[in-house]
Amino acid sequence: MTELRLGNGTTVLFSYETPVAAGTVDGWFKTEQHYSRTTSKHITKWLEGIKPQVKPQSFFNNLVGEK
Repeated sequence: MTELRLGNGTTVLFSYETPVAAGTVDGWFKTEQHYSRTTSKHITKWLEGIKPQVKPQSFFNNLVGEK
């Protein structure tokens, strides 16, 4: 579980090498893609107490410049 803070104020949660959740000026988001039990735990812990919007995996890939 790694947190990356971008220069625009966005914070992205990575589980292993995959971006799976983010906090932006527009709110909090988590991926709709199911990965592993551990990744699900990472997301739940990181977003504790927050009700995020669900977005496709491509949303998170675009945030960090992945295709």
